[in-house]
Amino acid sequence: MHPLARGSTLPFSRTTLVAFLVALAAVLLPPLPALAKSSAKKASAPVAAEILMDAASGKVLQARNADTLTYPASLTKMMTLMLTFEALDRGTLRLDQSLVVSQHAASMPPSRLWLASGSTITVEQAILALVTRSANDVAVVLGEALGGSETAFAAKMTARARAIGMRRTIFRNASGLPDRSQRTTARDMAILSRALIRGHAGYYAYFQRRSFDWQGDTVYGHNRLMARYPGMDGIKTGYIAASGFNLAASAVRDGRRLIAVVLGGHSANSRDDRVADLLDAGFRHPTSPAKPAPVQPDLLITKNSASITQRNTAVSVGVPTAKPSAAVKSTDDPIGGPWSIQVGAFASHAAAQRSARAMAKHLGALADGASPSVVRSGGLYKARLTGFAAAKADAACATLKTAGKGCFALQDR
Repeated sequence: MHPLARGSTLPFSRTTLVAFLVALAAVLLPPLPALAKSSAKKASAPVAAEILMDAASGKVLQARNADTLTYPASLTKMMTLMLTFEALDRGTLRLDQSLVVSQHAASMPPSRLWLASGSTITVEQAILALVTRSANDVAVVLGEALGGSETAFAAKMTARARAIGMRRTIFRNASGLPDRSQRTTARDMAILSRALIRGHAGYYAYFQRRSFDWQGDTVYGHNRLMARYPGMDGIKTGYIAASGFNLAASAVRDGRRLIAVVLGGHSANSRDDRVADLLDAGFRHPTSPAKPAPVQPDLLITKNSASITQRNTAVSVGVPTAKPSAAVKSTDDPIGGPWSIQVGAFASHAAAQRSARAMAKHLGALADGASPSVVRSGGLYKARLTGFAAAKADAACATLKTAGKGCFALQDR
């Protein structure tokens, strides 16, 4: 008979045996919940990557894991905005143009503006919603307006990324919502940041906005570092679980602009602190002490500007530092011919004067017959060239926009 058959005698009872085996397992194996948590953490830990770049030269000053693939999260919206700015420059979109919200756009998860299907939002409101609220529904509205569908728009985003040197980035949607195929690197995001700053100076102002008014409410932004880091004027935050906390930032100090990108932060605060540390380190060690990098104007959108388009090109350069000069006339109304072009709105008369003269020089023969003028309005000094025919005003603005400068035409009253 088998030793374990009925009536056999065991050296210890079945209860004792079970207790012994449970105790042995507890010694040899970690608790199951802890094991699961450890495995999940190892599998989903975001990539920690960073890069510090000089905006003028594109030189990389510091980098860690800068070419390691990770997820862009809402930094994706920087490319959505770049294609929007380019459409505005081409004239295929207008800032005051109303865009219809599709059912697909309205179905996007937060963060969102809670747009209803069939409602409308203007292009400028959409831009502000992206840079402050990082609204996913609004990103889709812009993507569908520019690409016909979000999928087609994502293909345009990827193509544009390749064209500006973002070699490892693939976009699959307009918002940055989770998609395993949507990938980027810290280096690519720094390249995109630099392209926005240098190639779209007339629109970069929007990235400074910390809030905007929407249907009677104030919508506040996510980029809290701007409030506490002197000289920082943009540009975009992002977060999904797979990416961690992301931030592409830019700041100016002593006439020098730096770009810092940190991906995979453990928290918004730790990410912000790391960006601040990178910028501080960069500003302590100038790239070319003997020849400072060119100053990139800090742009400001003001509520008191007369129109949406004027707010888009408003520029802040500090308090007035000089009295109006007789060489450039200052007036309450535009002077000259039937059309003018506005090339900036400044906090000082001297800065507006310099801008008007510089733009006239840049235009050369296109500015023949036009007169530089400075118009004070809403607490700002608006730099204009007056005396254009309508077609010539449009041609002058097209030339300036091609050179990355802000400009719009207006008919004198």
